[in-house]
Amino acid sequence: MEERGSKVIAISDITGGYVNENGIDIEKAIAYRNSNGGTLDGFAEADKINGDDVLLIQNDVLIPAALEDVITIHNAGKLKTKLIVEGANGPTAANADEIIENNGIVVVPDILANAGGVTVSYFEWVQNRLGYKWTKERISRRSDRIMKSSFTNVYEIVQKYKVSMRIAAYMLAIDKIAKAYRYRGGF
Repeated sequence: MEERGSKVIAISDITGGYVNENGIDIEKAIAYRNSNGGTLDGFAEADKINGDDVLLIQNDVLIPAALEDVITIHNAGKLKTKLIVEGANGPTAANADEIIENNGIVVVPDILANAGGVTVSYFEWVQNRLGYKWTKERISRRSDRIMKSSFTNVYEIVQKYKVSMRIAAYMLAIDKIAKAYRYRGGF
């Protein structure tokens, strides 16, 4: 996010949350972590808070990117964000989705937000099968094109059926499976 021009105001690891309303220099945080036994404990560039409280800070974009079920019915109503991009697998408990949606928060679900990693893994498989190595630029270009197309396809379903992005992603996935099954003569 910082590389794209956003101000990162909070990060967390196993030792807690770290907040700086003026912005955290991510390169400094990574360098500190790498020189500090793999943790941010004692990171002086930000104030330390409870790790769970990082989710409740006023922000524009919240990216839960490590643990499953960190957004629950107990904290979903307290979120102060406009957009959640699920970087982890299953960071939002199923029973918290309705609360988030009712509060007008848009969620880019893990099934879509994490698809880039799966796509690049597929590219690795193809390269291994062919005995060929693509350039980093080619992989980035192809994965960007696929991710943009996937987002557009999901968003079109959101608009057409007035559903959440998570439901739209499920609808698209189920439709693709059904079409493949029909194409192969399943029904």
